[in-house]
Amino acid sequence: MIEPIGRVVGGRAAPVDDDWGGVEATIVLDAARFAPQALAGLDAFSHLEVVYRFHLVPDAAIESGARRPRGNPAWPRVGIFAQRGKDRPNRIGVSRCAILGVAGVEIAVRGLDAVDGTPVLDLKPWMDELGPRGPTRQPAWASELMAGYW
Repeated sequence: MIEPIGRVVGGRAAPVDDDWGGVEATIVLDAARFAPQALAGLDAFSHLEVVYRFHLVPDAAIESGARRPRGNPAWPRVGIFAQRGKDRPNRIGVSRCAILGVAGVEIAVRGLDAVDGTPVLDLKPWMDELGPRGPTRQPAWASELMAGYW
């Protein structure tokens, strides 16, 4: 079983589909398990990848097949693993956000698309070399969906 390493504090209280770019929150590590040394050197990075659990998704909402992203009839039915929706089988989210500061066992961030109380499973500093190598592609519906996300 994976135990959360901390929680999101602040930011939004409820999940909303768009306008996450300016949302500021704090990731607070579990001080009973982690000392400030666990974050030593993190402040040298501009961005952080956060792995978290969509804890507000009820069992009945889990999707294991295909659906139209955001229920939009103009977009094709695509499998849950061909989209980044929150109603995933294991409810795991991954997001990249800006690091605003690190103090003690807390990381102030901007642009994390997780709500107040979200269990954080892991943190990884963003390194440019881990981005895609070579050209990327995505369908038009994905670009439309993401147009207002940040």
